[in-house]
Amino acid sequence: MIALQIKNIKQFMAKLLAGDDFDAFLLEQAVISTYNTFTIDGRENRDFYSAEEWEDKELRPYEFSTWKKVRPVCFDLIKGKHTPAAFHFVLHLAPDHTAAVLKTGDTAVTADQVKAFVLNIKYDGTALTLVTGCAFHTFLMDKTPDALWDRAVKQFLTKHQIDYEEA
Repeated sequence: MIALQIKNIKQFMAKLLAGDDFDAFLLEQAVISTYNTFTIDGRENRDFYSAEEWEDKELRPYEFSTWKKVRPVCFDLIKGKHTPAAFHFVLHLAPDHTAAVLKTGDTAVTADQVKAFVLNIKYDGTALTLVTGCAFHTFLMDKTPDALWDRAVKQFLTKHQIDYEEA
């Protein structure tokens, strides 16, 4: 787990909310504080879908909504004349990408053992911080996946020209 301070908040927010840079992620939760505090639970709502749709893995492949699907809603809540008082997004790397992260290092951990590679995005009104995390289906002694995820996030930020410093 690492904490990274974003140097250019405006540029980062443009990539997060208006670009497709983060579309490989799923949204677990969003809390956005503007004139009200809005909370979005990213879990797909079973009651919204028919039984056939719920079982259709092409229509609904993940437990959580894609960031791409929810991004416009979050953008609408944040845009305006005033800067948000705060926000917190909990994103998960889409499971399709888990094996690729693990493949970059020497670990016996497999993709099916990883519950989520997590990226917390927190803004407190002055600073924007990213905090990485890993969740596993069972306890693992091997901490290599954590280090691989930390490295992957740094590479992702560099690739997308997002300036950061370790907090």
